[in-house]
Amino acid sequence: MEERSITRTTRRTVLAGIAASASFAALAQQPALGLPLVAVLWASRAEAERDFDAALRSGLKDGGFVEGTNFAFAMRYADGDFKRVAPLAAELAALKPSVIVASPDEVTLAAHHAAPTVPLVMSGLVGDPVALGLAQSYARPGGMATGVTTTAGGGMEAIIGKRMALLKELVPGLARIGVILITDTARFATEQNGTNEAAKRLGLDVVSLPVRTLGDVETAFASGVRAGAGAFYVDSGPVTMNDRAKVAEFAFRAGKPTVGQVIEQARAGLLMSYAANIADGWRRAGVYVAKILAGAKPGDLPIEQASKFTFVINLKTAKALGLTVPPRLLLLADEVVE
Repeated sequence: MEERSITRTTRRTVLAGIAASASFAALAQQPALGLPLVAVLWASRAEAERDFDAALRSGLKDGGFVEGTNFAFAMRYADGDFKRVAPLAAELAALKPSVIVASPDEVTLAAHHAAPTVPLVMSGLVGDPVALGLAQSYARPGGMATGVTTTAGGGMEAIIGKRMALLKELVPGLARIGVILITDTARFATEQNGTNEAAKRLGLDVVSLPVRTLGDVETAFASGVRAGAGAFYVDSGPVTMNDRAKVAEFAFRAGKPTVGQVIEQARAGLLMSYAANIADGWRRAGVYVAKILAGAKPGDLPIEQASKFTFVINLKTAKALGLTVPPRLLLLADEVVE
């Protein structure tokens, strides 16, 4: 009887502890009372967004706002699953935030649809906000959305062309390139057209390799090699960014050079990348959030476009692939990973 009583007591203690932990976790998801709420809807997992999260906080701090002192955060993560985006956007909208921050296109649009009267700050891989219907113009958005875009529609094809040209310079005999693009993105069609046109101008054949999941990415590399692709162009959507080290591993197994769309991909192991600094874009977004919290109207804040692009070469990957990087490219590189 005594043993049974101890067991019941222990069980009650454990259950109470679990309940307390659950309550604490729930409280941690709530904004601090009395402080303006900044809601952030991330496309990927928390660990994949860590650097961008830090950059956003840095921008807010630059603007004079410190979490817990004069604003509170509420963050949700879609974990690379776009089916989760709309419910998470609605969940954040129900918290009545003062500002919503979101990226990329699908997430930004979902946030705006969930809370059309709440100021929206976009950042990261957001395409053309005018074409998306979020702004009247870059100089004077006029609505509830503003922020930073690194892939403005009119310049996307030129950026893609630059990436492919750099890859071709490193692989002079390159004749066919595998293009791995995520189909579940708002910019898929634009990216596909851009890669096809850029490859055509460079005299390259394209092996189109659309993907939806991380498993598809592994299969795409193998399929591309069988189709004669001498190198690969790799998308930077949530699927590939969530597990960018794993994607780099797939690329290494394929034994072919790769170019990515964002700096972090080359740092993770792809051969090279040419891109705007996404982290700096998030920092600038933080500054914009601070301005809105201080009373600025989003429609009066010009949408910033990336003006500086960074070329990264992963020399460690080049050596592993048996490639010699031409001195000219090493001189052009803003960052060399060794």
